Amino acid sequence: MSVRAQQLLVTLAAVLWIGGTLIGTGAVAGGGVETQGGGLFSDSATLIAPQGPAFSIWSVIYLGLAGYVVWQWLPRVADSRWARVTRAPAAAAIALNGLWLLVVFAGWVWLSVIVMIGIVVSLGWMLRTTSGLDRQGWGADVWVSATFGLYLGWICVATCANIASWLVGLGVPADGTASTWITVAVLAVVVGITARLLLRTDQRLFRLGLAAAVVWGTAWVSSGRLTGELRSEVVGIAAGVTALAVAGLGLWAVARRSSDLSAPSDLHERHPA
Repeated sequence: MSVRAQQLLVTLAAVLWIGGTLIGTGAVAGGGVETQGGGLFSDSATLIAPQGPAFSIWSVIYLGLAGYVVWQWLPRVADSRWARVTRAPAAAAIALNGLWLLVVFAGWVWLSVIVMIGIVVSLGWMLRTTSGLDRQGWGADVWVSATFGLYLGWICVATCANIASWLVGLGVPADGTASTWITVAVLAVVVGITARLLLRTDQRLFRLGLAAAVVWGTAWVSSGRLTGELRSEVVGIAAGVTALAVAGLGLWAVARRSSDLSAPSDLHERHPA
């Protein structure tokens, strides 16, 4: 695929994303994500749902995604390796975000799980694609590594919450002994998956964004269970421990390869965008 075709693909994905966002968040059609699916996406619907303020992270992720769409059109980076190899996974992750919001707006909770898994796969593709690349400059650092690292970290938490919403919709109790300990087990899995993902990339800002988003999400899960409508001291403490564990892993991972951001490669030194 030519560079121009790749650029257009990303831009078309952004059109779907913007349209889905305007409809799914209620900006043009009323309502909002938290009211869809009979309230299954509210912050008190499941034990692993982050408390309301957690979702403000989307404003940062959206800013990064918009920056990526513009960045990949810049003449000085249009044909760079970073732009060429990231456009396909970026287009998938951007388009699927808009599609997820449209699916949720339609009330198809089961399909939202499938779309969410598609987002996970596309972001995993991004992580794998960028691992091992020489630095191109702060443009790639911010609009690719930091943005998609943050996106992946948040989606690790959001996928768990999405699956839980679907199960509750099928009749699984939102709380109770079984639900509590299953949620604790899921939080332990989140720590394991995060640790594995941190080791799968050598991009320092990707690691930082990934860990920061997981910490943010699980910290708000803890807050929601300890102070929100759906209370569970066990889950609240477990989520807090998860946040602390991931924070430690993230700091270790970032420090492990401090040379990742020390200097741009000679190949791209003249193109800091």
